[in-house]
Amino acid sequence: MSGIWPGDTKCVSMLTFDVDGVSSWIRRNPDYGNLPSLMSMAEYGPSVATPRILDILDNHDVKASFYIPGYVADTHESLVLDILSRGHEIGHHGYMHEAPASMTPNEEEEILTKGIETITRITGQRPHGYRSPNWELSPSSLSLLEKYEMIYDSSLMGDDAPYFLDQRVNDHPMVEIPIHWLLDDAPNFVYAPSANRLGPMRGPDEVYDNWLREFEGLYRYGRAFTLTMHPQYIGRPGRLLMLDRLISTIKSYPNVEFKRVIDVAQWWRDNK
Repeated sequence: MSGIWPGDTKCVSMLTFDVDGVSSWIRRNPDYGNLPSLMSMAEYGPSVATPRILDILDNHDVKASFYIPGYVADTHESLVLDILSRGHEIGHHGYMHEAPASMTPNEEEEILTKGIETITRITGQRPHGYRSPNWELSPSSLSLLEKYEMIYDSSLMGDDAPYFLDQRVNDHPMVEIPIHWLLDDAPNFVYAPSANRLGPMRGPDEVYDNWLREFEGLYRYGRAFTLTMHPQYIGRPGRLLMLDRLISTIKSYPNVEFKRVIDVAQWWRDNK
């Protein structure tokens, strides 16, 4: 074993996609649903960009994790089934992209169960991974995730490799797969004047360089590269070319493994 990973593996790379569609905008402000241009930009994510992302992943023989709000799953069932049929993970991401910190404990539990029921109904498989919309859990979140037997959460930033939480699921500790804003496309690309989101609109080359530098650091330290992307942002053609190039570059490093988040979490839970 080399470092924290099995065998000769030096670094694990996890590509993750939050397929928010229109849900995050409508949750932020229901009036945004009356803005056709904003809604069309959001809908571009599941309708146009995600199928292209799936083809890129197929070309690289890479499996990824997709976190899908229940509302988006309900309105794009064929897409969810296509993602699943290609061997990718479907994770829980609320129903209408509700941030747990914005809800009461009862409301949070209701949304958690609603999302579980939606994904299970469509896929026939219960989700075992959770990512908090807006990346902000509530004081009740981890206990609720334990109650509903989530193997892992991916909303915290306390390390740059998996770590154990205090909660236990089926006699195993729950795993945290940490994320970070640095490895998120939204801070780099979100631009929606009608919603007062006036992001920097960085060019793909600048983002590629930032993400590659972070990968190189994580590779040197033997940690985990967990990249979070949203199809409505990363899915523009020039940015997809950047992602394709980034995957090729990462694959050129020796002893790097691309994994679904659920597979990393299960291995960590069972072997650490």
